[in-house]
Amino acid sequence: MPDVRLASPQGKWILLTTVLGSSMAMVDSTVVNVALPRIGRDLDASLAVLQWTVNAYMVTLAGLILLGGSLGDLYGRRKIFTLGVVWFAAASLLCGLAPTPGILIAARALQGIGAALLTPGSLALIQASFHPDDRSRAVGLWSGFGGIGAAVGPFLGGWLVTGPGWRWVFLLNIPLALLCVPVAFRHVPESAGGTSRSGEAAGGGDRSHGRFDVLGAALGALALALLTYALIEARAGSLAVALTGAAGLASALAFLYVEKHRADPMLPPDIFASRQFTAVNLVTLCVYAAFGGFFFLTALQLQVVAGYSPLAAGAALLPTTVLMLLFSSRSGALADRTGPRLPLTVGPLLCAVAMLLMLRVGPDAHYLTDVLPALLVMGAGMVTLVAPLTATVLASVETARAGLASGINNAAARAAGLVAVAALPLLAGMGPEAYRDPAAFDRSFDRAMPICAGALLLGSVLAFALVRRPAPGCRRPQCRTHGHVTTPPLEGQRPGG
Repeated sequence: MPDVRLASPQGKWILLTTVLGSSMAMVDSTVVNVALPRIGRDLDASLAVLQWTVNAYMVTLAGLILLGGSLGDLYGRRKIFTLGVVWFAAASLLCGLAPTPGILIAARALQGIGAALLTPGSLALIQASFHPDDRSRAVGLWSGFGGIGAAVGPFLGGWLVTGPGWRWVFLLNIPLALLCVPVAFRHVPESAGGTSRSGEAAGGGDRSHGRFDVLGAALGALALALLTYALIEARAGSLAVALTGAAGLASALAFLYVEKHRADPMLPPDIFASRQFTAVNLVTLCVYAAFGGFFFLTALQLQVVAGYSPLAAGAALLPTTVLMLLFSSRSGALADRTGPRLPLTVGPLLCAVAMLLMLRVGPDAHYLTDVLPALLVMGAGMVTLVAPLTATVLASVETARAGLASGINNAAARAAGLVAVAALPLLAGMGPEAYRDPAAFDRSFDRAMPICAGALLLGSVLAFALVRRPAPGCRRPQCRTHGHVTTPPLEGQRPGG
């Protein structure tokens, strides 16, 4: 049994290591949006390149995070975590040095692989290392500090882009890795196999027997990549794009077939026998598609149309995350009393109102009167929504599969976000050079926000129609304080679960 106490020096080192590692990936996922206009200008890139700069990372992360969560059970959790950190840092170096858009996109895909290893690996280390009496508190601190990193990310990214340049958004990960890896080897105990219950920290399940669903992971990532490509390039209307889309759908069907017939699937189909689990994942797809499109386009709108500097644009987005950090735990407690149906219905509606308020953000938009009201309403909606969503996911399956359920829900949110980043510019009529033309981008942004609001409205309707109160005594989240705005917080396995 793991016996490290949180108050001990070793416990503090373990927490520091896991927070540093996971924050690299979390900060990177939020900070890059702020850098996109400068990346496009410096590399003479089209809007499609900016979409791929975001989505190449999300394709590999969303496709592999379920598999990445199980590798440590066989090969060692510390080993896989540090491998992820080193991999992520090496890919970050390649991003920072990338001379062409193609190399940057390839490096971002490599970054996503590293993130798929280190993000669930950091949680698995906490589950495997701490005494059961301290484990929930350690997970809560891990999530809370990660949320602080997510809040600082856009501000830090804006400062770097405005100052030394966008490449430092990626290069900053290298000194963090140089600090994280030696501390991990010196202070974090190795664990593998049956020494803890952390194998389901990101949906990997018990893989101590050494069998991994590599085929399923590959097909899932391939389907996401092909469908994303088809959506981004659909405006070209070529035969190659149509064939790519068809291949993506075929890969998705092959993925479903493999998962249904494999003995140890990465995504067990029987988990969707729970109507509540299926319903809350449908809600997740709707709301996180809207969030993905919102944060991608808003970072561009503030700079391209409103004339904000990268630093000002990054700072402008802080209120939403700060509200999440301050009130997410209270929202979860309120949902415990009222049940999830009300917050999962009201939360998306508030976020939809925020999307429509963003229509006020145009040329020379004033922050206090035009931008801040929308972001405050957005924050209020996310506070209302996110904690109850996570709690409902965990309560909708048996305790032994709670980590698996959280991993699936997290991957679904990431997949929804990347599809939105691919599809929303197409639906809003953005041309390849739209971000270079403030007037054209503003018109497209005004078409995109109602689409996002529509996705949120659909999520609200689904929640009202399908979500029910869980049975008393169901599993509750350990991550009660968090600042995750692009994905729901990842949950692991509790002692005795």
